[in-house]
Amino acid sequence: MIYSMTAFARKQREGDWGSLVCEMRSINHRYLEISLHLPEMIRVFDMSIRERIREKIKRGKIECTIRYEAGPNDDGFVFTVNTMLAKELCQASENISQFLKAATPACPTDILRFPGVLVTKESNLEKLEQETMLLLDTTLDELLAARAREGEELKQLFLQRMDLMQGEMHKVRDRLPHIQGEQREKLLKRFSDAKIDLDPTRLEQEMVMFAQKIDVAEEVERTETHITEARRILKQGGIVGRRMDFLLQELNREANTMGSKSVDSILTHAAIEMKVLIEQVREQIQNIE
Repeated sequence: MIYSMTAFARKQREGDWGSLVCEMRSINHRYLEISLHLPEMIRVFDMSIRERIREKIKRGKIECTIRYEAGPNDDGFVFTVNTMLAKELCQASENISQFLKAATPACPTDILRFPGVLVTKESNLEKLEQETMLLLDTTLDELLAARAREGEELKQLFLQRMDLMQGEMHKVRDRLPHIQGEQREKLLKRFSDAKIDLDPTRLEQEMVMFAQKIDVAEEVERTETHITEARRILKQGGIVGRRMDFLLQELNREANTMGSKSVDSILTHAAIEMKVLIEQVREQIQNIE
């Protein structure tokens, strides 16, 4: 299975302890980039949350927002004040104010912001961490399910484009045996119209050189090999975005070579169609993990 990098998920957990809401957005990115927006009480779990996300997602820009609200009948998660530290801070504020001509009284909010003034019991933190990680897991599962659904749709689109590319290569293969003979007849007609006598040996040499210049059999074989490999990668699943991107570059190179060598309208049309199909896949492959 392949995964798209574009998805959204939202989950919520509630209990006597309060409520948690987790929203997660995912967009395409070259690497894995995690952006967390956490309330103060949840911020202590920052590293654990990042590690859990890395375990399940390997590529994409992930934006995770968690909101927490304590339960109305539960004081287990309500902050308590370190009164000893608060008194010392107030006393320090009064001592400093004596050196100022127009001192402003210390604001309680400023005191509360000082690290260590607000304290939460360790047991309550453990409970909150447990609930947070359970919520994160369910949100990640929903996000991955959404990424998988879109990834499956993109996979079918890619396979269809590979079938169309293979069809163009069949047209080229069917056309190749006739091109050299037709070009020989055209060349002889031009000599005849110009009333130029050409040595048969020289003519054969020129035709061999010309045939080598316009021969695209190797490009067709390499293109079909790349198409087969792309199908294998898509069916195997997993993290396929970068490998597919590389194969598309190789397919585009072969299409360019076929176009530059072409002396036939069918080959030219096939090369153009190949480039159009490759570009259609390339636009969407950027969204694949």
